[in-house]
Amino acid sequence: MAPLPEIDDASFEAQVLQAERPTLVDFWAEWCGPCRMMSPILEALADEHGDKFCIVKLDVQANPDVAVRYAVTSIPTMLLFVGGEVKERLVGYMPAPKIIEQIAPHTG
Repeated sequence: MAPLPEIDDASFEAQVLQAERPTLVDFWAEWCGPCRMMSPILEALADEHGDKFCIVKLDVQANPDVAVRYAVTSIPTMLLFVGGEVKERLVGYMPAPKIIEQIAPHTG
């Protein structure tokens, strides 16, 4: 499993809002235990479902602007963007099947 691509406040619009495919943004921080637990789950999902959607990471401590704009007040939070709009908000640790269940209506 490859590490997920990391984005920042400056690349958010190009990488997420203008993305051609649905994009799941993992809002995380290095010091967050549940965030670290989510990493291998999200990496596995990216390997298995990378043809349907993208997954990227955004460190909220280093890049607070996007987190504030989308009212991310606890982490881990994952937002699914489709066509530049938030379609799903997933908060807290969750297993892969639950993530897929939540985002499947938007990812095909």
